[in-house]
Amino acid sequence: MTTSQEPRSYPFSEAVRLDLDPTYAELRETNPVSRVRLPYGGDAWLVTKYDDVKAVMGDLRFSRAAVLGRDVPRASPAITNRPSILSTDPPEHGRLRKLVAKGFTMRRVEQLRERAQVLVDGLLDDVEAKGAPADLVEALNMPLPITIICELLGVPYEDRDQFRNWSDRALAITAFTPEEITEAFEDLQTYIAGLVAERRKSPTEDVLGTLVTARDEGDRLSEEELVNFGVTLLVAGHETTANQLGNFIYTLLTNPERLAELRADPELLPAAVEELLRITPLGGSAGFPRIAVEDVELSGVTIKAGDAVFVGQAGNRDPAMFERPGEIDFHRENNAHVAFGHGVHHCIGAPLARMELQVGIGSLLRRFPSLELAVPADEVPFRKGRLVRGPQELLVRW
Repeated sequence: MTTSQEPRSYPFSEAVRLDLDPTYAELRETNPVSRVRLPYGGDAWLVTKYDDVKAVMGDLRFSRAAVLGRDVPRASPAITNRPSILSTDPPEHGRLRKLVAKGFTMRRVEQLRERAQVLVDGLLDDVEAKGAPADLVEALNMPLPITIICELLGVPYEDRDQFRNWSDRALAITAFTPEEITEAFEDLQTYIAGLVAERRKSPTEDVLGTLVTARDEGDRLSEEELVNFGVTLLVAGHETTANQLGNFIYTLLTNPERLAELRADPELLPAAVEELLRITPLGGSAGFPRIAVEDVELSGVTIKAGDAVFVGQAGNRDPAMFERPGEIDFHRENNAHVAFGHGVHHCIGAPLARMELQVGIGSLLRRFPSLELAVPADEVPFRKGRLVRGPQELLVRW
């Protein structure tokens, strides 16, 4: 069947801390495939049931490449016109993914765990030496993933303030003007292009060096693909993990029972990270749309070829999949969340993110047994007007 409902404005509301707008749960129960109106590009479909979310993520009839250069429904004013691994379909997607897959395998990530531990220990040494209150955003959450991704890619860590500024603007929705967002993307591209030129003069074995070799010797990347790939890996490799690290620490410090449980049994840490991934909505707004390339039926609704589809943030809280979905349960069995996506676009950096979250949180709780927020929970400032949410500042004491 089709639906003639009046589309709702989407995003439903400005993201407030880590709250999930109740409209998601309402639609999941009453209208799981519903029409929404985006700030730019018109109307789209929004799916909110877990099974439908997985179907859209995993079904190749929903294309990411089809959004390129088109005025599709979206939250950001910028039109996606930069081909990258995020905006490709198979077989192109597999070709790109294979080039960097070795850098993000479980084996490679476990080799990096020791490096991450040394790094975090040093960061926490500085926190302890300077004393309370400490801002964990600047003291831990940002330096950890930025350092690791810089070392993996071969990006100079001393450039971090520069590319952090560009990255912050590039991932904005309403926090900056369309011109500022576009300019930030272009600055990132110019920066990566400069590093690529250096690799041509002096080859390296880091991930960026590997991509340059693939471009120049194997002819498996265009120059545009190479630069955009580098930008994507650099931005995604630190923004998401840094913000989720802050989100998870905030959640633990505002849920004393779960914090005490984790302190009492550190072996729960991997399961705790998975549960926090499930329950924490990282997106501050509508994410990346997909375009149906043929008619597809979901939950009795026909999505027509050419229609745009968004996956709602409610899938990980679907009671049909998760018992007591609104509760944090570190003993949850079969926690098959889709925080890292599903299907061919499952996040290539998921093992790295998990490791960094485990090392960061585990080390912090061990080092500071009496850690607590230094300000009331409702006074912790969160970033606004951006694609991802997280604390702007996270002041703690011990």
